[in-house]
Amino acid sequence: MSAGPTRTKEDDKTMANVTEPTAAAPDRPELRRTQTIAGAALLLVVVAAVSAPRNPEPGDFVDVGERFFPNFEDPAEAMSLEVIEYDPETAEAIPFRVQNAAGIWTIPSHHDYPADGADRLAQTAAGILLLEKDDFRSENVADHAALGVVDPLDDAAVSLVGRGRRVTVKASGDRVLADLIIGNAVEGREGSYFVRIPEQKRVYVSRLGVEVSTNFADWIERDLLLMDQDRVDRAVLEDYSINERTLRVDRRGRLALGQEDGEWTIEGLGAGEEPDSFEVREMIRAASELEIVGVRPKPAGIAGTLTGDVAAISNSDILSLQTRGYYLTQGGSLLSNEGEVQLETDQGIRYTLRFGEVLYGRGEAVSAGTPDAGAGPAGAGAGEPAENRYLFVTAEFLPSRFPEPPAPPNRDYLEKGSDELTDEDRNNRDLARDWDAWQDNVERGRELEETLTRRFAGWYYVISQESFENIRKTRDDLVRDAS
Repeated sequence: MSAGPTRTKEDDKTMANVTEPTAAAPDRPELRRTQTIAGAALLLVVVAAVSAPRNPEPGDFVDVGERFFPNFEDPAEAMSLEVIEYDPETAEAIPFRVQNAAGIWTIPSHHDYPADGADRLAQTAAGILLLEKDDFRSENVADHAALGVVDPLDDAAVSLVGRGRRVTVKASGDRVLADLIIGNAVEGREGSYFVRIPEQKRVYVSRLGVEVSTNFADWIERDLLLMDQDRVDRAVLEDYSINERTLRVDRRGRLALGQEDGEWTIEGLGAGEEPDSFEVREMIRAASELEIVGVRPKPAGIAGTLTGDVAAISNSDILSLQTRGYYLTQGGSLLSNEGEVQLETDQGIRYTLRFGEVLYGRGEAVSAGTPDAGAGPAGAGAGEPAENRYLFVTAEFLPSRFPEPPAPPNRDYLEKGSDELTDEDRNNRDLARDWDAWQDNVERGRELEETLTRRFAGWYYVISQESFENIRKTRDDLVRDAS
């Protein structure tokens, strides 16, 4: 019979640490529930300790009252302003930029449309230059979303909400003068916002003295026509439309209006009819205050033809016109989908507003023509489509408004004293006064025509449906019963 294994002192020590199995404890649901609640409570305490704003300490306020950008001293240095906003619906960062290129202010996102940006950019830059850290709020990254200061360019951020506006001001050579993220407005402190410097955790409260706008209309010359409504003394309404399938013109009527001594008249009124002067003035006011909601560049051939720099247009130019609701006749005239309005001023300028195709959409899809803009409701996105319309504007000087008077045979009266003037001299002086006034009117008219032509030639404009309806009136709108 073989001997069993020999037990050593080490075995005794090991066995001494081994206990005999005991009977299983009875299952107690109340105990398990208590343990679960206690564990969850402990987890909440840990999360709260990590994410909740801590009590500010004296060191947090060491830089309160200082400027954000002390090295940014002259707003005239600013050569560009970029504002980036985040669209949570599309999960995209949308940039808006105004820049000075070779002395010309333009909006790159809108086909380099001229910006009336010098003064506004200087004011915005000055407001950012003076921006101070009025108060400390938090340096906890977990607070950024609630305060609205998440960087809209942060691809690592998972949240679609809580993203602020990132504003960057640069000098020439793309040298950064200021870069900040503007978050939510501070409740109870008008004009104050939560502000953070990108790549930094600390969030401050700051009073922003300027509006940092990304609205296209805020950065352009609002007075599109540069027309004084008080100088409009004639108008013609051509009421017609074009059948796009047959290209036939449906002419519904023509209305010619004139003003004398502040009273409007309309040609061809029947017995018992009179102009509705209030509606006429409202139409002219709407035209003089016309604001655009978007722009599209015309092809170089069309723009060059209007300015006289190009003699002819191409087939692609004609297609560009037609897709926006404009058609060339065999005689070279331009017709539009929904008629036209002509307005004449006492300066001899005739503005022609031609109303083209409907354009549906909102936001930058309308203002700049991003891919989701279209000529039908499908381009408007979710919800009720916003209706807009293309506008083609031209301006011309009418010399016939200033008939040329007789020129003076000579100006000998200039070399004589008043007591030496003959009747012929006095007559020549009167002729010269009238002729000089005529020449001044013609020169000013020609100059204004050139200015306006250069202004309008390169662009299709987009106006709201409301503006279209306020300007494109019909006979029924402007003629009333005299009884």
